[in-house]
Amino acid sequence: MKARVKWLDNMSFVGESGSGHSVVMDGAPDSGGRNLAARPMEMVLIGMGGCTAFDVVMILKKARQPIDDCIVELSAERSEEIPKVFTRIHAHYIVKGRGLSEKQVEKAVNLTAEKYCSVSIMLAAIAEVTHDFEIIEE
Repeated sequence: MKARVKWLDNMSFVGESGSGHSVVMDGAPDSGGRNLAARPMEMVLIGMGGCTAFDVVMILKKARQPIDDCIVELSAERSEEIPKVFTRIHAHYIVKGRGLSEKQVEKAVNLTAEKYCSVSIMLAAIAEVTHDFEIIEE
């Protein structure tokens, strides 16, 4: 896997993935940025959300669960000292469908956290990572 990050101007950068996709990042105004895009640490958190949501949807589809939607709301705390690494991350899953099995949703959430989501497992090496879920009947 490869990626490339190129400085645009001020504190704006464009990241290019090895698969040919691009994303813009920017800094906060107090760091010289213009607040035009997500910060790099926000991108890490978004990456975790995407990785784990992908797993949950795939696991539930393989279990033939009638899933209609999956949202992961992430909240994180960072260290006060530099480097300001994540110290706590909480993932709240909102899974929507008609007749979803609570047992299957719980299993999917636990599997992504403990076995499949490489991003959350990697971050769990430095931060306390927790999760919970809710099911919304459609």
